[in-house]
Amino acid sequence: MTSTTSAQELKEEGLRLFQEGLYEEATIKFEQAQEMFAAEGNETEAAEMMNNLGVVYRLHGKWDEAIAALDKAKAAFARLGERNREAQALGNLGGLYASKSEREKAQEYLHQAADLFAELGDAQHQGETLLALGVQMWKAGDRSGGLATYEAGLHALQKPTASQKTLRSLLGLRTRLLGGREESKQPSEPPPTNDD
Repeated sequence: MTSTTSAQELKEEGLRLFQEGLYEEATIKFEQAQEMFAAEGNETEAAEMMNNLGVVYRLHGKWDEAIAALDKAKAAFARLGERNREAQALGNLGGLYASKSEREKAQEYLHQAADLFAELGDAQHQGETLLALGVQMWKAGDRSGGLATYEAGLHALQKPTASQKTLRSLLGLRTRLLGGREESKQPSEPPPTNDD
């Protein structure tokens, strides 16, 4: 690293290395960028580097380091009012716990992230997070809840992939063939009671 290399350049280099699958090298760049951003007083970017480090540590199976980095990033984003980045850190924690097969913790963090994305009006990230949450619910044994959550995620997506569009179409066809959603079959007024 030369003395003229900026924190932003280190961050960009770390992202490039990460995308190329060179995780060890990316880790070094993210660590250097994090230190420089912190020294410059740029807390938001320093926290972003902690988030990136958490993701890299997760890929290496360094669970404790990943949890510590992501928790630190999440707390910093919350303190700084960076709610979208806080939601992303929550989602990353959910993904980490999913990787560890800790379904309840994964669901807790993913639910928090989806709720925060919804509050922010970020339908794409909310949908992506609901898809992940639905999978975790399914794997934990909540088949109907997982399927409903996954379907809600599909419908929330603003930019679905081709396979997601196909699945949405199939679910729409199912709904039409079955005569609409279950809630549409409910009476509009409560049934009479025999309280007399």
